[in-house]
Amino acid sequence: MNYKDLIKQLDKNLPDHIGVIMDGNGRWAKKQGAGRLWGHKNGVESVRALVEASVEIGLKYLTIYAFSTENWTRPDDEVKGLLKLILDSLINEIDSMSKQNIVVRFLGTDIGLSKEYQSKINKECQKTYNNNGLNFNIAFNYGGRLELIEGIRSIATKIQNNTLTINQINEETISQELYTANMPDPDLIIRTSGEKRLSNFLIWQSAYAEFYFTDTLWPDFRKSEFIEAILDYQKRQRRYGGTK
Repeated sequence: MNYKDLIKQLDKNLPDHIGVIMDGNGRWAKKQGAGRLWGHKNGVESVRALVEASVEIGLKYLTIYAFSTENWTRPDDEVKGLLKLILDSLINEIDSMSKQNIVVRFLGTDIGLSKEYQSKINKECQKTYNNNGLNFNIAFNYGGRLELIEGIRSIATKIQNNTLTINQINEETISQELYTANMPDPDLIIRTSGEKRLSNFLIWQSAYAEFYFTDTLWPDFRKSEFIEAILDYQKRQRRYGGTK
């Protein structure tokens, strides 16, 4: 079904925040008889499609898993190609996204990144910080466990400095020390390519998220299936451990 017709089926119960684990670029490229980077490059088109659809339906937060802390173990050529592709795509798309009132943020650690690379990313993202539309988060050099470790270290430092007591530590205190501080937790996590795991993505924030798994490889995942995932979410009852 055409995604325009699918959008008409959406009700007001939109998720506030959707996280997407973009998986299957390498397998898609292999089916085309091409290298893995070809799959990553074609995956950019799916990112663009989801951002456009998110703006159209009025989604507040979209977080994509672009590069994990574990991805550094991949072959050097693939890592270098991915880093270049992510930066080039940001530079090429930032003005268009800013015109659409989108706020672009990178979520992750600085470990392993050059100062020059970090500076370029920050410079581009700052162009959007006065916008108030879709919050488009790019989980880059991101690992959920490392995020928690860095948050715990920050809390420990505050305790050492007597700006926080042990008894003040609660869920909100921890959430405010994460990369997603001041953002709502994801309501829906989508993963493509048939795999069914979180892979260290938003592990604290996804405690009560709904999950949508599809066999579709990421470069083939476009607007229609994105809306279908949201429609599937709207059929579910969210009980948060209670009853309805």
